[in-house]
Amino acid sequence: MIKPLLALATTFFLCLSARADGLQDLEAFLRDVRSAQANFTQVVTSPKREGEPSARTRTSSGRFEFLRPQRFRFEYTKPFEQTIVADGQTLWLHDVDLNQVTARKQQDVLGSTPAALIAGGTDIKTLSTVFDLKSLPAQDGMNWLEARPRARDGQIERVRVGFRDGQVAVLDIADSLGQQSVLTFSQWQANTALKAEKFRFTPPAGADVIRP
Repeated sequence: MIKPLLALATTFFLCLSARADGLQDLEAFLRDVRSAQANFTQVVTSPKREGEPSARTRTSSGRFEFLRPQRFRFEYTKPFEQTIVADGQTLWLHDVDLNQVTARKQQDVLGSTPAALIAGGTDIKTLSTVFDLKSLPAQDGMNWLEARPRARDGQIERVRVGFRDGQVAVLDIADSLGQQSVLTFSQWQANTALKAEKFRFTPPAGADVIRP
């Protein structure tokens, strides 16, 4: 009797999994994941210029962390060190080589960005006021979602999010200049014990601080 019940339960679970899509994965991610850490690799492809044999690409890598609501940190370690921190009020960008820090009001620059989509949002209803959201067909073992900013005055044209096992695996971003940026995440650790203090940023001594 046990084996038939296990088979029935397994079949039921697989049917539920098959019905999952990108929107459902995003909804669960917003609901269940309050903080996370992951490694990332980013490949930026610029449009091919006249006379060039192929499109130009740049690859970088680093560490990503977030804490809802509205706090996140990108630490680029290769090929150049750069840190982007959102503390809930200010978005800080620190270029280590230039010893330069740019500080902007977070609410002015993050409204319809990919970071706001996965780290700032708290529910589908709120995100739907900023993005036009729709599920895409599953591909490469992932459920996909497309988000297009409702405001057309920004640089982001669309963001495609790939979910694997309920976690964000890929962010595929296209901007208005024809540039594509693909971030691939690995070693996700969800709901880690991160505190708000982790996302505070103090400009290094001697750094040139710019506030546009």
